[in-house]
Amino acid sequence: MQNTIIKNFVDSNVTARSFQHSGNKNLFLYIEKRLNQIFLNEVKSQNSIFVKFKQSAIKKMALFLSGSITRSCSVGIAGETASGKSTIAFDIINTIEGFAQEYCIDNAITRINTDDYYYDRSEMVKKAGSFAEFAKNYDLDVPEALELELMKKHIKSLLFGNKVYLPEYDMSGTAIRRDNKKLALPSKIIISEGLFTLTDKVVDAFDFKIYVDVSSEVQKERFYKRAEQRGLGDSACEVYKNALDKAKTHIHPTAQKADIILSGEADRVAYRMFINKILMLVKDLYF
Repeated sequence: MQNTIIKNFVDSNVTARSFQHSGNKNLFLYIEKRLNQIFLNEVKSQNSIFVKFKQSAIKKMALFLSGSITRSCSVGIAGETASGKSTIAFDIINTIEGFAQEYCIDNAITRINTDDYYYDRSEMVKKAGSFAEFAKNYDLDVPEALELELMKKHIKSLLFGNKVYLPEYDMSGTAIRRDNKKLALPSKIIISEGLFTLTDKVVDAFDFKIYVDVSSEVQKERFYKRAEQRGLGDSACEVYKNALDKAKTHIHPTAQKADIILSGEADRVAYRMFINKILMLVKDLYF
């Protein structure tokens, strides 16, 4: 039945506006068809951003875009250290914010940084004498190093339409976490990225689960560049080895929970272009 309807959509060359007053079912089918084509075109493109994706992700997206689901949606992005997950998240955010500004959309997207939920260990850093010494004896590469239950609570609260004051963790080497530091307002999209974003304590807070895959060569190059910026010094090699070891237990398995697996090595322009195609569908639907 669905294929017949979609065929009729294509044959009659109708537009999204034709369905705005004909009920969510027809609009949903139309959006699903458009999304399928957008995803398929990207998969077929050279150096696609996708490793793979589940068809259920497209259906879910169509439910939100058609208004069948009326609340905000949440997106969780996970991956190993230096996989590119933060860069991808920022490109998504910047692209959506640009669209929102152009079309006067308030509170389009809110970012929650998983790293801000690391427990405050500033006293331990002082006692060790430096962050590099602290990192030799304290494991930052396990989910237990973060207060993920609080992060889940904050995401759920935002999805229910409440404002939230988020923590802020100092990544410069002090291990200070300042609670209730940043005001987050409810928005159309709540997005979060981090090593442990898809682990058991927080994964069910997300409607869309994304995992970023990266080759070991690219990951290593990125890690050591970042380690130098953060002043890890001689401990960088040990920290990197530990990160790889712990990823096998805590991060790799979360890829199985993902709706979408992205390449962490695709051109950043390609990510922005793909998001813009989704946004152009939104424009056709509602503007």
